[in-house]
Amino acid sequence: MRIATYNINGVKARLPRLLEWLEETQPDIACLQEVKSQDEGFPIADFERAGYGAIWHGQKSFNGVAILAKGAQPVETQRTLPGDPLDEHARYLEADVFGLRVASLYLPNGNPQPGPKFDYKLA
Repeated sequence: MRIATYNINGVKARLPRLLEWLEETQPDIACLQEVKSQDEGFPIADFERAGYGAIWHGQKSFNGVAILAKGAQPVETQRTLPGDPLDEHARYLEADVFGLRVASLYLPNGNPQPGPKFDYKLA
């Protein structure tokens, strides 16, 4: 089984390259970070045409994560950071796929230090 991760830095802006990469590498599961797309704008139809089921947790212009599965539909188990149900950042998504529990996580860099972004990262 091939599991891959890809910081896409804007799924719509880099969709042709992402689809090409999926075709070239054929991962069974692909975890995407920094999709930078609201949920309603996520290009699910393109992934389905490529043979992938997908779930995603997006946010406008920032963050966002997704899990793609070749020939299967991931079953979401959680979409907030464990231990922080009030977290509003789209940085974590967890699913069951092919008998595995898979998580896609986009960590903040925490700059500047000290500061609220660094505190968030540590939490």
